[in-house]
Amino acid sequence: MLARLRSLTARWTAVVPVAAVVLLALTWGRDLPAVGVALVTLVLAGAVLAAVHHAEVVAHRVGEPFGSLVLAVAVTIIEVALIVTLMADGDKSSTLARDTVFAAVMITCNGIVGVCLLVASLRHGLAVFNPEGTGAALATVATLATLSLVLPTFTTSKPGPEFSTAQLTFAALASLMLYGLFVATQTVRHRDYFLPITRHGEVITEADHATAPTARTARISLGLLGLALVGVVGLAKGVSPTIESGVEAAGLPPAVVGVIIALLVLLPETIAALRAARRDRVQTSLNLALGSAMASIGLTIPAVALASVWLSGPLVLGLGATHMVLLALTVVVASLTVVPGRATPLQGGVHLVLFAAYLELAVNP
Repeated sequence: MLARLRSLTARWTAVVPVAAVVLLALTWGRDLPAVGVALVTLVLAGAVLAAVHHAEVVAHRVGEPFGSLVLAVAVTIIEVALIVTLMADGDKSSTLARDTVFAAVMITCNGIVGVCLLVASLRHGLAVFNPEGTGAALATVATLATLSLVLPTFTTSKPGPEFSTAQLTFAALASLMLYGLFVATQTVRHRDYFLPITRHGEVITEADHATAPTARTARISLGLLGLALVGVVGLAKGVSPTIESGVEAAGLPPAVVGVIIALLVLLPETIAALRAARRDRVQTSLNLALGSAMASIGLTIPAVALASVWLSGPLVLGLGATHMVLLALTVVVASLTVVPGRATPLQGGVHLVLFAAYLELAVNP
């Protein structure tokens, strides 16, 4: 019976990513009826679950922290492509990159971190992680967010919360350099800082896990992971007109659409991080959350900087006062959470309250 269930799981996780891409090709650029939206939503949910499954297979094969890096970078690259595509579409694109990146930072640093710390601490008594690796990741996220999203509000070379060409070039190059330096630190020089640890602070190595999948299985899963992520982001864009109509009909601000899309795009990482937290691998959860925030800034800003060469219209990156306060509070609270290397349900709850405040202010600015 168990063998049959595994066989069934392997089949649907292989079929759904392909079905998602086929459905994306059939529905791209078309107005969908209610039945079509329901079908797209159903396949979108299946693609999210399939992406999580294949990400875990790849992660098991390559080990941590490479597994977390694969999922974070894959999602972010496709997300960046979606942002650039949407920026080329309409006149509401001037703040799209800023809103999307900030939404990703708040979702990952408060939503994913908060729920993972809460689940792990309630299930295992304490959420235990490595403060050296997590602190380095948080410092990089804070620096990238400040350079790219806060400074444009205060620069004077160009009117409005925008960078001049020279400033935008510097921000893009600095983002790429910091992200590349962090990846080298995470995967080569200080890889042990980003591995899960036991209650006594001992690193959990690959030898402590079950037998890893074969190289062929991992390659197949990597390909299916790419298809699933393309399907997730593409189908999310496909249902966005319906979401926009619903948001407009409810009288909510247009920024809510960006939050909903960001939540859909980050759903695979959220589920993968939650599963790791339930297994008491909180470091893996934090690698996914902070790595996604870092990749979102470090890859999006250079991409939109390059795209701004041929895109018309302004590129607004600077945050407003309310969002700057939320970002500053997030960095302070996250720093206090990271320093001890362990967290109780209280820390998880504090991050979730910050995330709820962000959602509340998105709905009622």
